[in-house]
Amino acid sequence: MWILGPEPPLTSHQKQPEGLKIKREIGLIGGISIVAGTMIGSGIFMSPQFVLSYVGSPGASLLVWALSGVLSMFAALCYTELGTIISESGGDYIYVLRIYGSLPAFFAALNLIVLSKPFGLAAMSISISEYALVPFFPGCAPPQFVVKCAAAGAILLVATVNCLNVRLAIRVQVVFLVAKVLGLTIIVVGGIVAISQDSRIIMDNLNVETSFVGTGTSLSTFGMAFYQGLWSFAGWYNLNFVTEELKRPEVNLPRAIVIGVSLVTVLYLLVNVSYLSVMTPNELISSNAVAVTWGNKVLGSWGWIMSIAAALSAFGSLNGSLFTGGRIMFVAAREGHLPDILSMAHVHRLTPSPSLIFSTTIALVVLMSGDFKTIVNYSSFTSWFFYAITVSGVIYLRIKKPDLPRPYKVFILLPVLVIGASIFLVLVPILDNPQIEYLYVVLFLLSGILIYIPFIHYKVCPGLSTKLTVLLQLFLQVAPAEKNV
Repeated sequence: MWILGPEPPLTSHQKQPEGLKIKREIGLIGGISIVAGTMIGSGIFMSPQFVLSYVGSPGASLLVWALSGVLSMFAALCYTELGTIISESGGDYIYVLRIYGSLPAFFAALNLIVLSKPFGLAAMSISISEYALVPFFPGCAPPQFVVKCAAAGAILLVATVNCLNVRLAIRVQVVFLVAKVLGLTIIVVGGIVAISQDSRIIMDNLNVETSFVGTGTSLSTFGMAFYQGLWSFAGWYNLNFVTEELKRPEVNLPRAIVIGVSLVTVLYLLVNVSYLSVMTPNELISSNAVAVTWGNKVLGSWGWIMSIAAALSAFGSLNGSLFTGGRIMFVAAREGHLPDILSMAHVHRLTPSPSLIFSTTIALVVLMSGDFKTIVNYSSFTSWFFYAITVSGVIYLRIKKPDLPRPYKVFILLPVLVIGASIFLVLVPILDNPQIEYLYVVLFLLSGILIYIPFIHYKVCPGLSTKLTVLLQLFLQVAPAEKNV
């Protein structure tokens, strides 16, 4: 379905007389598990100390977490309207393509494929390995080489599961969602018990009058705090990447997003209160693994359970993120913005294995070149720029195409608020504390024009591309896949 103008001519891989179709395997429970399961991952176990260190006080920290949840819900509702109008997989990419055209969509795809998704996968895999290795390195941080090797192993394991079977990947997602909600519930209950046993906690860390003492005033530090908080909510958009695999998307997409984001927001606030009920702000900031520190103080000799729970939680999020991330390349290739081979599915397993393999390769490269904090900050910087562009499509379509059928319609003020918040998140850290790395990220994205003009617009060397595609088809046992709309 094309929103603006006639549908463009079919590319060579779309003219295939026969093609495979990826089945609709995701119901409401599976949709909720993708939304909540990718949101609840490494962030809630890794980011609380960074948020608190940036803002300087427990009260401001909780405020950042609450506002991050509200902003994520607003943005998710805007994506829901777009997803029910444009019922195709691809998320940001496909919405920008259908609304604004080919060139903006190519930049959105470049960000998702090379920056946003791989950086997210790398950060999640690092948190998995750090928490999984805590019991083996008591009292000290594990060596970075060991951390990255374990992280690479986690990425490869998840990629294997996703390449083998869609249903298996969804079952893994559901099982790990239950496990991670159970782990967070233990933290919440432990915090309630701690508060009931010692009322001084309320006076020290959670008192309204004193909890904001020491709050910083720099806009840059608040922007960085929101980067870390919003990173923990990252995943609210993932179901939009697999709309073509969702049963009754006009019904299940809004329900899954509202239920999933609401569940995660409530859990995150309660978990942060629990952290502050057991640890002082200084203890929380200095902790290398906040959930493990909490577990050691509350569960005693059983504190190692929290390191396992955190690793399992991040593993579930990694699985869901790779599941959806591979679909971005799949759709972008189907639309002619990437090599044809990435738009194909395995002839027996019906999984987009070429795009999953490519996603895994890029994530491994990113993993070897950065640390958790840096990866989160720079991926958040680019992500919110494109979120703003995508959400602006809601307003654009309301003006230009008011008669389009809208199974779900969001209050028009919400996209305005999301766009304003996105501009703040993109500009304030740069203006208040400019760093050369942000310029490198922007230049890298702009350099994509060097690929777009010769290879996508003018289609240089099509013969070589065709021969390579046929060779890879035979090697990977894949065939072109049709749209499932």
